[in-house]
Amino acid sequence: MSLTNASPEAAAREAKAASFTLAALPAAARNEALEAIHAALQAAADGSLSAALVSRLDLGRPGKWEDMLKGILDVRDLPDPLGAVSMRTKLDDDLVMERVSCPIGVLLIIFEARPEVIANIASLAIKSGNAAILKGGKESTESFVAIAQVISAALDTTKVPNGAIQLVTTRDAIASLLAQDRSIDLVIPRGSNELVRHIKENTKIPVLGHADGLCSIYLTATADAAKAATAIVDAKTSYPAACNSVETLLVQDTALATTFPAVAAALVAAGVELRCDAPSKAAALTSPGSAGKVVDAVDADYDTEHLSLTLAVRTVTSVDEAVAHINAHGSGHTESIMTADAAEAERFMDGVDAAGAYWNASTRLADGMRYGFGTEVGISTNKIHARGPVGLEGLTIYKYKIRGDYQATAGYGEGEGQRRFKHEKMAV
Repeated sequence: MSLTNASPEAAAREAKAASFTLAALPAAARNEALEAIHAALQAAADGSLSAALVSRLDLGRPGKWEDMLKGILDVRDLPDPLGAVSMRTKLDDDLVMERVSCPIGVLLIIFEARPEVIANIASLAIKSGNAAILKGGKESTESFVAIAQVISAALDTTKVPNGAIQLVTTRDAIASLLAQDRSIDLVIPRGSNELVRHIKENTKIPVLGHADGLCSIYLTATADAAKAATAIVDAKTSYPAACNSVETLLVQDTALATTFPAVAAALVAAGVELRCDAPSKAAALTSPGSAGKVVDAVDADYDTEHLSLTLAVRTVTSVDEAVAHINAHGSGHTESIMTADAAEAERFMDGVDAAGAYWNASTRLADGMRYGFGTEVGISTNKIHARGPVGLEGLTIYKYKIRGDYQATAGYGEGEGQRRFKHEKMAV
């Protein structure tokens, strides 16, 4: 990992050159680099690096450092995402085409705080054969540099070029980096909604990310009230500031007197403020301790990512109305339905326009580790390329390889003496 004070242009050019070398390395060489990084960080945990990090941010929280190290080995143990053949076609005798996974190229990751992101991103980038330029927030520069120095020394012992993973420490470099569309292939912002929006508005480079995480849950009258309460409380309270925290609860009108009271009582008991429309407010006020915790909603509440112990509640009459509300107000992140009706659940999951559509599950499941993808680089609400939690597969694209016997296009066509393509599908 190169610690660079070079110009953003020079950093991008170096990363581009390194990406070609990294993309051609076998899986064994990439995995060896991850093992070297893990060993170096583990050794540093007993030295001055550990003491420096403990005093900054929350890496000193019990288990956080160990989780970061484990994440590196988890990525190492994932299947190689490169070279996978997803299509094989016989165009003609001795002329075979394959679609094969390959790296995207150069990633620019812009993030705020959380110094462990450096180790996470470096691991994912190396495993997927991508070069990466990292730009962290100025508040944590010393922590970023401390970790990066250990990773840099580790990479010097491997076949991965040091310039393949760069930490840019130059102040005010983001605008210039966002202009390097000839060298940088994808921007991945990790941070606040404001950061993501700013990046999307100020670059020609494709951006993978989401500006909002406005998730909803639809509670029906057939749901198991106790189980639904557990899942919904988890979706709101386990980490209210997360992008996969539920922000709107849609309640079927016939559930107001059946499943909703138990859910409302559990939410109130967990300290959640319910901002309700008139029907759901009347039902919620029957819950013990609801005074002061159940208030009138305003229209803006249904378009707000509260990121706190605040939940907007609205009454709907059907699954179709719930889907219509979500598609009009949601952010395309993750939506869930609580119901005992399988057909209704499928109608909901097919109808919502979101990266994640769940049946009887907390929206907090939207996470790369929970999906089994390993450490994620972020969650995408894009409609092109990667969608949802983005792990190794989301950091690859594909190319078409053709193996032939000196065929030329002039020999093919519909005329006399010309050959026709066979286009025969082959096993992959």
